[in-house]
Amino acid sequence: IEFLVTMRGRSMTNFCERMSEIPEDIAIFGGGAFAPDINSDEVSIYSSSHGYAHRGVVFMPLGGDDFCVDAMCITGWKPLGRVFRVTAADGCVLKELDNKPAYDAYYKYLNIQNDENFFYNTLEFPFLYQHHGMDILRAPIASNADGSLTMTSDMDEDVNARIAYGDPWTILESVHQGGEKIRKFQPEVIHIYSCAARKTFWGADEVSKETFPFQSIAPTSGFFTSGEFLRTGKYVNQHNVTLVIAAMREGERPCKQEDFIMQKENFSGKVSMINRLATFIEAATEELEEANRKLALSVVTDGMTQLLNRSEINRKIREAVKYHAKKKENLCLVMLDIDNFKSVNDTYGHKEGDRVIIALSDILREVSEQDEAISAGRWGGEEFMLLFKNVSVEHAAEAAENIRKKFAEAKFEKSENKTVSIGVTAIQEKETADTACIRVDNALYQAKKTGKNRIVIL
Repeated sequence: IEFLVTMRGRSMTNFCERMSEIPEDIAIFGGGAFAPDINSDEVSIYSSSHGYAHRGVVFMPLGGDDFCVDAMCITGWKPLGRVFRVTAADGCVLKELDNKPAYDAYYKYLNIQNDENFFYNTLEFPFLYQHHGMDILRAPIASNADGSLTMTSDMDEDVNARIAYGDPWTILESVHQGGEKIRKFQPEVIHIYSCAARKTFWGADEVSKETFPFQSIAPTSGFFTSGEFLRTGKYVNQHNVTLVIAAMREGERPCKQEDFIMQKENFSGKVSMINRLATFIEAATEELEEANRKLALSVVTDGMTQLLNRSEINRKIREAVKYHAKKKENLCLVMLDIDNFKSVNDTYGHKEGDRVIIALSDILREVSEQDEAISAGRWGGEEFMLLFKNVSVEHAAEAAENIRKKFAEAKFEKSENKTVSIGVTAIQEKETADTACIRVDNALYQAKKTGKNRIVIL
């Protein structure tokens, strides 16, 4: 199914969702019509059956017993720099990135002004993000007074997005790779839907650089569009700043293959200055993000045990209790203390004491890494705290018993075997985190008082 649709000034999300309901073995591709003035919403389509329409879609079904089609999309735009989180969006209006006005990303990192040239200045720098499991480009067409951006299509919230960059050599290399794939299909005709932004990017003198080479494979025709559509797997996706190419033929592949002729000497083997700078920025960004990740981790992590420190595990408990009050989620606390630990330090020295603490920490970290609903932290000295989310107190006690047994089996070089006492409690409705912490501490005290190396539930 090939189509051309009027789409300016409205969201195409529902259109794509309904088109996705068509059986998956049917290829779907097309584009959005636009006026000679790309900023104008006054567009129209035409069919021989129904004439002109200012709002609508023209479908052209193609088929036959031996009809074959192979459709693909080519961008060539590459991600640049840091990752942003879409924190607020309303349809095609992108409101916030990382809880800041979306326009700030273009002004801060690219010095693009919010003026009449905004659209043209951002053509080379659309957003790239994952949608239905594939990379999608989304281009802004206007920056609004409140710092939001009007995009060419809807943007999802709570997804990661990056600014992408367009570099002629990188784009042409992507086109060459796509052309080689199309050549192997050996089509008899090729239809191309190319984003008008790409036409603006290349300029009138060079616009055919990425489309004309397909003529060497088969007769090629198509449109410049305000948005491109292609089915990939189940979903029909709307693209921007993209080439959608549909290669078609009837019957088997011919014996003779046509070559994909492209003037590769213009870009082959070369790396442009833009590409070099982008690679440098990418590497520097990754190093900075890794450094920030380690720094953030060090703030919430206990240096010796690599568990959460007391401040962080306490924060998680308080946060979980607040959530518990709203969602009625089961929460449990497990508090542990190594028995007779002072005698280890006094008799065998602090290095042996550190070995004992680290051995218990390793067990607790293994438990928390196996289940993301469990958080483990060092409460202080030889005391530790576990937070269990959405489990019963019986389940938490069972996990605590497994920890007690495993630690008791550990053998140390000087102090041989050690044990641990454990308190367990379930957080009650409407109680505070402090109250729950006091009760689990009392449970631990009871375990110590009644003989150690045991579990007490309160």
